[in-house]
Amino acid sequence: SPLQSYSEMANHILDTAAIANWAFIPDKNASSDLLQSVNLFARQLHIRNESENIVDELFIQTKAFHINHNTSERSFRFPRNINSTSEGILGMIEIPRHELWKLPPNASQAISIAFPTLGAVLKEANLQNESLPRPVNGLVLSVILPERLQKILLTFEKINKSRNARAQCVGWHSRKRRWDENACKTLDITNKVKCRCNYTNAIMSFSILMSPTSIDDKILDYITCIGLSISILSLILCLLIETTVWSRVVVTEISYMRHVCIVNIAVSLLIANVWFILASNFSKKAQDHKWCVAMTFFSHFFYLSLFFWMLFKALLIIYGILVVFRRMMKSRMMAIGFAIGYGCPLVIAVTTLAITIPEKGYMRRDACWLNWDNTKALLAFAIPALVIVAVNLLVVLVVAVNTQRPSIGSSKSQDVAIIMRISKNVAILTPLLGLTWGFGIATLIESTSLIFHIIFALLNAFQ
Repeated sequence: SPLQSYSEMANHILDTAAIANWAFIPDKNASSDLLQSVNLFARQLHIRNESENIVDELFIQTKAFHINHNTSERSFRFPRNINSTSEGILGMIEIPRHELWKLPPNASQAISIAFPTLGAVLKEANLQNESLPRPVNGLVLSVILPERLQKILLTFEKINKSRNARAQCVGWHSRKRRWDENACKTLDITNKVKCRCNYTNAIMSFSILMSPTSIDDKILDYITCIGLSISILSLILCLLIETTVWSRVVVTEISYMRHVCIVNIAVSLLIANVWFILASNFSKKAQDHKWCVAMTFFSHFFYLSLFFWMLFKALLIIYGILVVFRRMMKSRMMAIGFAIGYGCPLVIAVTTLAITIPEKGYMRRDACWLNWDNTKALLAFAIPALVIVAVNLLVVLVVAVNTQRPSIGSSKSQDVAIIMRISKNVAILTPLLGLTWGFGIATLIESTSLIFHIIFALLNAFQ
């Protein structure tokens, strides 16, 4: 029959073995056209039995019901796995009773289609230049209903069940060829996601999208907001104190450079925090793309400056310990300090921008910050930062060893004094050299416990 031939062809091109071949199709609208074609084809169907599985292929499954205003709630359930008969559902569509009351007495029909693999190849059109594809994290479910029915309930089981995989219910707009976030409301998120969606002639297909690198937890927002506010006030106070005592504390070349480091660390962190707050409250949809590029660039540059000034501070400590009799001229140390503190970050930030902007992969799709999904631009921040943290950790260990100078016949009181001196140095140098950023390694690992994100946010917001 035409229906059987149609479904077999659709099943063939949606087979998991054929999905990779979609990348070679020049027409990026092909997957959207296929979805629209199947939906329009299903609209022409007339079912005979009370309830039936019209198509039961692995990669396209179609079910139908007769409905009228006396029908109780109807639901379409689809199996958990595309190649298994195990119990459970991967997707379900429910037509509420109050919607069915809108139907006339004579019989109508409801048809639903499940696509287990289509989400992997469904390409959005008209994306902004900086946007990235949003991964589909469940079935794509289509429904063909009488026009009077407008509200439906859907349940999706996540493919990626990671706690970090934030879910969002969406509807596919056939004319705009993109996911419409306004078509659905997300009701509940666990391993199964519940959605309330609006059905129209333009939006007949639904699914859930995921953002695998975001932690949607209010506690992190509160920690960041409160922590950065306190941090900014503390940094301003730090700079005011430095200005007040400057002439009394910069009596030698080493002390002068030490306080130059402290001032530049404070300035870099202060400006970076301000740019971070501006970028966090910046709506990419409503504002100019160039502003978001600028915010990302300056955030990247000043956070890198923070790390490179902390690195220079560590090198200065090593210089003070190892070089006793020869001292470098102050002007030369200043030149080296500013070359490391601002020159290196500028080269890295500009290079990252130049390489990734042509590929439209400089920023994240949903935030004014370095991209991770396709260009890995975030590595231009993560790698220098983590390398500097590792170097600074070695410097702290050298300081701890150098502080421990036991003498022959030392008493217990002297040992306690040494331990206290080591502890004091480590306590001072840990935030000053940015060792707390080492917790960032844990947050880069997928499915990391929320507690690591909280510790990371707390330690670095209050640095």
